[in-house]
Amino acid sequence: MHATLPISRRRLIAGLGLGAAVTLLPRAALAAFPDHPIRLIVPFAAGGNADIVGRIVGERISNALGQPVVVDNRGGAGGSIGAEAVARATPDGYTLLVGSNGPLTVNPFVQAKLGYDSLKDFAPIALTSYVPHVVILSNSVAAQTVAELIALSKKEQISIATSGVGSATHMTLERFKAQTGANIVHVPYRSGGALMPDLIGGSIQAAVTELSTALPLHKGGQAHIVAIAAAQRSKLAEDIPTFIESGVKDFTAASYIGILAPAGTPPAIIAQLQKAVADGLNSGSTPDKLRDMGSEIATPEQMTPAGFAAFIRTDYASMGEAAKLAGLVPK
Repeated sequence: MHATLPISRRRLIAGLGLGAAVTLLPRAALAAFPDHPIRLIVPFAAGGNADIVGRIVGERISNALGQPVVVDNRGGAGGSIGAEAVARATPDGYTLLVGSNGPLTVNPFVQAKLGYDSLKDFAPIALTSYVPHVVILSNSVAAQTVAELIALSKKEQISIATSGVGSATHMTLERFKAQTGANIVHVPYRSGGALMPDLIGGSIQAAVTELSTALPLHKGGQAHIVAIAAAQRSKLAEDIPTFIESGVKDFTAASYIGILAPAGTPPAIIAQLQKAVADGLNSGSTPDKLRDMGSEIATPEQMTPAGFAAFIRTDYASMGEAAKLAGLVPK
């Protein structure tokens, strides 16, 4: 006859067995990741820079991990609708965000009712790329350099367009005005592409926009870029000086793209995704595809979760100061 275990000992042994099972479950789940398609939310309409880069990166993730990556365009509210969907998603690695300036570091200062905290509700995976901002002038403007533009603005007010109030390029313009004392009036448009015909026609004198948008006009002689807001000259247009070379100290600005997951996603899954993104960005034709779009590839450090998180925090602080300079308040 077998002795009957006391109730307390039976519960202890059962509890130990349950504990072992619970401990093993997450490991089994992690080992299986990914076992079904990954959803990559682009918080803007199809066809824009974030969408194009997102699709390139999504394909590289799919190739590396052996599962389809389905791009889901969820535009609206300057990217906030799509970002909120990711912030509220289950943190299991199967829902990712193509993040950028708007939803991550601009909207917190211009939108009063965000459904997420961009510094707390996401787990950064990797910065992928960024497109430096430039100042491009109409050929009707009698200035060829940043110094000449500033001097001219102090004789007559200069109108400079951006892609809209509270946009990343608007923030760059406000920083430029504050740092140089240039006498500039802001002319907001609905997008960077929308302002180009008016720049060519001379109805606006200048614009702050992305290098990728401005470069065809510069190369075609329809307008001229006076400076690029990057640490070094672009290989796409080595004739264009940086703002730093032009005397505007430490002046850099860009529209960036990166991949994020919901906060709480297991570190092992973040590591798998980061490796897939970083390896993909540095392989095959990917670097050339991004550079052909006017993008600069992120540095190896910026492609790490810690590096991307530091990048976001720095840009967040910079955008906060720019919003104050512009007199913007969340609404």
